[in-house]
Order: sequence, then C-alpha cells, then structure tokens
Amino acid sequence: MVEIRNPSEAVPGNNDRFEELGKGCYAFSADGCSNTGVIIGERGVLVVDPQATPALAEKVLQKIRELTDKPIKQVVLTHFHADSTLGATAFEPADVVASDLTRRMIDTRGSDDIRVLRDRDAALFSDLPKDSTVIQPSMTIASSMTIDLGGMEVRLMHLGRGHTMGDMVAWVPQSSVIFAGDLVQKTSVPYCGDAHLTDWPRALDRVTAFRPNALMPGRGKSAKGGPAVATAVEMTRDFVITLRDAASACVEQSLGLRDTYLAVKDALAPQFGSRENFEFHLPFNVARAYDEALGLDQPQIWTLERCADLVDALGGTQPAEGAAASDEQATATEQSDAADEDQTTERPLEDQAAEEGQSELVTDNEFAASLVLEAAEDTDGEDLDLSADDIVEENDEAPAVSQQGDGENQEKVLENVR
Repeated sequence: MVEIRNPSEAVPGNNDRFEELGKGCYAFSADGCSNTGVIIGERGVLVVDPQATPALAEKVLQKIRELTDKPIKQVVLTHFHADSTLGATAFEPADVVASDLTRRMIDTRGSDDIRVLRDRDAALFSDLPKDSTVIQPSMTIASSMTIDLGGMEVRLMHLGRGHTMGDMVAWVPQSSVIFAGDLVQKTSVPYCGDAHLTDWPRALDRVTAFRPNALMPGRGKSAKGGPAVATAVEMTRDFVITLRDAASACVEQSLGLRDTYLAVKDALAPQFGSRENFEFHLPFNVARAYDEALGLDQPQIWTLERCADLVDALGGTQPAEGAAASDEQATATEQSDAADEDQTTERPLEDQAAEEGQSELVTDNEFAASLVLEAAEDTDGEDLDLSADDIVEENDEAPAVSQQGDGENQEKVLENVR
C-alpha cells in the first residue's frame, strides 16, 4: 500500500541554521521545514517564504532580531503552498506580496491545501491553530517589481510556470543572490503535485541566466558559489525531465496510473531515490505527470477525497484510470468559474499601491524581460533561447486558467487513452 503521509521521524524546526549568502542576504533552514529568506536593508527587512506556522516563523524572527531591529517591510510568498506561507502573521509585515497567479491559487486551492498538508504532514503543523486560514496577499504583481529596502534593491519576478503556476523568485543584484523557493531544490527532490512539468525547465533557464553566486532552494542548505548553484538547478531539471518523459512514455503505451507509478519509480530511483522526500512526494509527482501526459494543462485540486482516491488507485483497489479522471470535469469547471470571478474583481496594481501609500514599491512589467535579456547577452555565446516574449505576463498566463473548451478537450484525451 502506498503511504502519502510523511514518514520522516525528524522533528520540524530542529537543527536550525541561519547562514549568510551574501551582503544583507540570509537563509533559515531546519529539519522538516521549508526555507525562509531574509534580506536586510538600511530601512527595513524583507522575508521570503515565512514558514508553515507562526511558531516556526518566530524562530526566524529571533534570528533576525539578533542582527537588526529594523521593521519587517514585506513578506514575499514565492507560491501558494501552506508549508511556506502560514507563518506570515508572526512577522506583522507592512505588506504581503505575491504574484497575481499565486493569489488566484490561494483563492481556489488554498483551503484544500491546508487540509491536505495537515493530514499528510501532521508533525509540521502540530502547533498550527485549528482555525488558521489562508494568508491573503495585500499586494500582487503581474510579472515584476522592484523593492527598495534602502541601499538594498530586491527584484521580484515571475519567470514562468514551474513548481506552480504562480512561482516568483527574489533576486538581489548587489549580492548576486537569488531566493528561488521550491522552483529549485538542492538536497530534496522537487514536489510536482501542482507543477507544469513541460514549462519548468524553461523557468530554470531564466534562473541560470542571472548567474547567481548563491541560491536559496525550497528546502535544505543553500547553494553557495556558481558551481553549486548550477548543480542544484541541473539536479532539479534532471528530476523534472525524467519524471515528465517517463510518465509520457507510459501514457503512450496506454498504461494505467498504478503501472505508470511503478515504471516511473524505477526510472527515478537510481539517481534520486536516496534524496530527501523521494517516497513522500512520489505518488503526487507521478499523478501530476500522468495527468499532464494525458493533456491536462491545469493541475487538479488536491482534496482529502482525491488523496484517498490516489492511495486506492496506486494500491490496486480501484481502476487506476479512475484516480486520474475521477473529478476532472468538476474541477475544470470550478477552476474556470473561480478564475473568471477573480478577474472581474481585480484592481490595477498601481491603484492598490497608490491607495496603500507604498512609495517604496516600484512596479514595471518590462523589468524582468530586460533583466533576463541583459543576462542572456553575457553568456559567452551560450544559447539560452530567451527573449522578451519568454517573460510571462499576467495576460499570457491567465487564459490557461479558464480556456474555452478545456473540459471537452480533456474528456476527449481521456477517452482516447481508455
């Protein structure tokens, strides 16, 4: 029987580390936890991914206060997952910043994500109050934003779909440090349950284009030095491509989900089987890769019921195809309706900033494009296949949430496979 609950005996928060990555840039990591980035300027502090619970966030805050008493200006959410976001309240930030697409995923998936993660990783959320709800951003960005912390410039960028649809990175050019969230891993295998596997390698190209000298991954120790950064990015790329291609080959052979799971596990295990979270993430990674190979562009929402269906499917107690398609039509409709409703209530980012008086925040939708193009010109002839069109604007991504006819096309694909 496949087990989807965390088998690790590590106590979340133990063996915490607070390491300097570059001038004014730090990374907090601990057993069983997502990483948190800290950037300190002359006027304030910016926090990247504020931990899973307020109690864990307090450990980070204590480390910050050992260095500075400056106020926490912003908390940045690189994506929507609860294990990286629910600690935000402990920092009492002036603003919580996320991408537009992350906010939409919080609205449509956030509550289910909390329920599922509480069940899957009970130890991590053991001190989370029962009435905890999603963290709502106070400010969102379409593609890029510059934040001036005083002598320290932080550039937030959505570089494309990868770990989730709304991934964002924080780049500190003065220190040559990038905070990549779960878009990049170093010692752990990536979680791909909400991923876009075809797009993910391209987002990694954009991370590499900045030539960072240090990188904070989603979990574990950070990568320091150009070679270490390159190794972390390439490990992530190899995992994503192997997962994607192995699942695609299984679908081409008309294999069901259970047989695909076994085949993909065999393909991944030699290179990645000893890495942290390999078994824990594998059922969800294979389920998403299987769906994407079937032509399902938008990841299905993970609910407790769907998790139970996945366990049954992989344990052989129900038809494997049932797990991949059991709630597809309802989910597609729900996502489309939620996205359409969200779009009708959205206000221009500039209006929000003006109302909230955030004079330190400067938005520029061409900013990420110019940065990547500038980095690409300095690649010693290497062809990174990057252009201004590669930078994903909100209008490029939004239609994918509510494409006309998606449900009909997905149903047809599933019928063909059956």
